[in-house]
Amino acid sequence: MRLDGDATTVIASSSPASQSCLWGVGLIQAASSSSSSRDRSSPLSLARIAAARGGEREEVGVVRRRREESRRRQQEQQQQQEEEEEEERERRAAAQERKRQGKKLQNSRDVRTQIAPAVMAVASPPPRSFTVGYALTSKKIKSFIQPKLESHASTKGIRLVAIDRNKLLTEQGPFDVILHKITGKEWRQQLEDYKQKYPDVIVLDPPEAIQHLRNRQSMLQDVAQLDLCDCHVGVPRQLVITGDAASIPGSVARAGLRLPLVAKPLVADGTAKSHAMSLAYDKYCLTELDPPLVLQEFVNHGGVLFKVYIVGDQIRVVRRFSLPDVQEGEDNCSGVIPFPRVSCAAATAEEADLDPQAAELPPPQLLDCLSKELRRRLGLRLFNLDIIREGGAGNRYYVIDINYFPGYGKMPDYEFVFTDFLLSLARSKGQLVVGGGGAHGGGSGNTSS
Repeated sequence: MRLDGDATTVIASSSPASQSCLWGVGLIQAASSSSSSRDRSSPLSLARIAAARGGEREEVGVVRRRREESRRRQQEQQQQQEEEEEEERERRAAAQERKRQGKKLQNSRDVRTQIAPAVMAVASPPPRSFTVGYALTSKKIKSFIQPKLESHASTKGIRLVAIDRNKLLTEQGPFDVILHKITGKEWRQQLEDYKQKYPDVIVLDPPEAIQHLRNRQSMLQDVAQLDLCDCHVGVPRQLVITGDAASIPGSVARAGLRLPLVAKPLVADGTAKSHAMSLAYDKYCLTELDPPLVLQEFVNHGGVLFKVYIVGDQIRVVRRFSLPDVQEGEDNCSGVIPFPRVSCAAATAEEADLDPQAAELPPPQLLDCLSKELRRRLGLRLFNLDIIREGGAGNRYYVIDINYFPGYGKMPDYEFVFTDFLLSLARSKGQLVVGGGGAHGGGSGNTSS
């Protein structure tokens, strides 16, 4: 309820609290007009008024909180609706883009099917070259880096680049392959530093593996330990002499070696001295030899030696003239007789009128098995074997020497064989080079030259 202006009329109100509040106000006004000496309000009426006002404020706060909560929910619903609409627009845009790209791709495919392969080849970016840095002696460069090798390799996308020995190796390149035949601790350290900077570089071959072939005492150990089924391959009986030359006759007698003996320097470092070999016919001349050296029993082999070149998994065989057989009881042979390097012989045995049995090449199965096993044991990919056949006939073979990075320049068609080998290295690194397709001569295999 509410009161009129003179607080004598009661008007109905829907709120009980307001009725109580206004009724109290009417009482105060009535009391004020009737007696000016009395207090304007009593404790009871004031308490009621305060309670009424407190209830009214509480109700207003509740209403206000409800309105704010309702407004917040509306805002959240509106924001969520806007986000859903934005997501829907993005999905539609993505679908339209996929559809557009699909049409574009289909049109591109249609165009490519109509373009000739030659035109596509011209438009495609050319594969990068495969760079081979070489560090060789001047003599090896002259015999190996021939124009025909450089020319053929370049047609296959292979660049042969000389390494400057006056600069640090790490400041040159980058090289995909390092081909070397250099010795020394400083060079080995440079190779290690380069491999740390370029871990993917291929070093032909590891210095520690090459070192194994620089000592003729250890050179043939891996061959002696081979157990090849159905392949009779061995090494001649040999003796290492490191002491005084005067002790050689006694050492030979105790070892039970038969004369004549092939004397070879112990160190095989590629120098002229390391290739100075001789044949000692009798025990009296043994003291004339110059240790340290290796003495091998001479094995008659029909005067023919087989040089087996190994280039990765490819094998090529070349016949060479060798020392003639020595007959027992010959009185005209005595002393120490030097003989030239077989590998330096100007004439090969290919065109000579040889005994068919002596000229017959070793069986391909034997060479494949032997080269594969030695590649694994030696850790090398570039080397050659000097092999002889006992008596010039039969199936008993001896490996008498192993050389790292031999004179490939003397091997017929070596530029094709070596280029194919480098291409195989490029493929092993996953690199595409120009013209890196098929291999010359059908890849690996045995070829007489």
